[in-house]
Amino acid sequence: MVKISRKDKEKALEAIRKGTIDAADIGLPNLIDAMILKMKQEGILGLLEMAFSDKRSENLNIPFHLIFTLAIAAKMKIKTSLTDVPFAITDAQTLSEIGWNIWDNERSLEEGLMTEGTIRNLVGKYGAEEMIQGYNRYVQEYIFPKMGIEPDIHILDCTELEVKLGNSNYENSEVIKDEEGSRRGYKLASIRGITGDTGILEEIEFGDIKVHDLELSREMVKKSKMFKPGDILINDRGFLSRELMNYLKRERGVDTYIPLRKNMEAYEQAVSVAKERNQWQDHPNKERKGQKIAFVEALGSHWRSETPEDDVGLNGCVVYDSKEDKYFVFITTDENKTARQILRTYELRPEIEEDYRQIKDFWQIEDFKSTKYNFIAFHIIMVLIGYLFFQLYKGMEEGKKYQGKTLPVAVKKFTGDAPKIVVIYAGQYFGLFGFLEFIQLYASCGIEVKRRLDPILGKV
Repeated sequence: MVKISRKDKEKALEAIRKGTIDAADIGLPNLIDAMILKMKQEGILGLLEMAFSDKRSENLNIPFHLIFTLAIAAKMKIKTSLTDVPFAITDAQTLSEIGWNIWDNERSLEEGLMTEGTIRNLVGKYGAEEMIQGYNRYVQEYIFPKMGIEPDIHILDCTELEVKLGNSNYENSEVIKDEEGSRRGYKLASIRGITGDTGILEEIEFGDIKVHDLELSREMVKKSKMFKPGDILINDRGFLSRELMNYLKRERGVDTYIPLRKNMEAYEQAVSVAKERNQWQDHPNKERKGQKIAFVEALGSHWRSETPEDDVGLNGCVVYDSKEDKYFVFITTDENKTARQILRTYELRPEIEEDYRQIKDFWQIEDFKSTKYNFIAFHIIMVLIGYLFFQLYKGMEEGKKYQGKTLPVAVKKFTGDAPKIVVIYAGQYFGLFGFLEFIQLYASCGIEVKRRLDPILGKV
């Protein structure tokens, strides 16, 4: 039988004295629950209720963010199925801070606190687009302002999220075939804001795998609330658009950094001028010893839009790789930057590839347990919020030791110093008790209560 309980130690003590407790178990500290606890203490969990509308028709006395919190914790623990969500948080101190608990008197604390149906019924009330927009609101309107985060540099990217090629039941999935083979799935577009030594996904868009990167992200980029005059947007070749660069520079005051394709006139002009001038400098990255760079200005006239009168100026940096005998051209709409500055800015981009690798390999963002589009979106959003929590935590005093580490490594290195805590359930309430306090309570209990507490005594 599933029961909803609220933290009230006095009520739990009263039940112990009367010998009417329902259940008891023990919680051990772990890194994921420590992060969830910190998010609670910082007021970050409660903001979920501001960004995502509560569509429940019953159990409205339970804080809405508790259900999402359990789902996020499950993803952080690499529990990807909805059936895992009730088993997400097992640390008693974290549950104590949350202040509510949902438990089943036929389960132990290690097994979980909520039935699958509670989550499945709730997710079914939301469309995929609602989930995507809820994430964007959560980050932009609540997390960033609260934490004082205001990135100046942004990276635009798209990544494919694949499903089984032969399974056409995945709603809204498409199949593409190219030089890399055939693939079925979806595509996630994102704008990542660089803050300190990390990047935070500040805005996302979701679509099928067939849609072009630029088309999926165009409106997101043009309307993003994250951009302000003087900001920088770093793109790859998949987002080459003269019109979009013009718009960002003229209408938003945002400068673009992007590499050119070899078949473009501006690329050929830049390489030709660099060769003719022969004013090569050392590459600013000392690891690229075989490469030289050169500055080339006034490339705008060699890449025209359909309305040339609106075209903004372009300068570039040409990179020559002597080992491969190849040239690369990177351009920007910021005409005040040197070749070294252009290259140093663009080289922030490769870090995003490592972030996406982690999200796919360690966080299992592609491990969809449902073929329903809204459940797929829910899984993605819960993973991304978990990843957001990890990035935020590493920027806090408690998490600084994990900077530069992946979540699996951080989990292995975690050493919790919090004492074991016993959770005792009684009707609609639960209480938490330390080791000494629990022993004293046990000694004063009747035979029936001791029988219920005996399994716990062996764990303490």
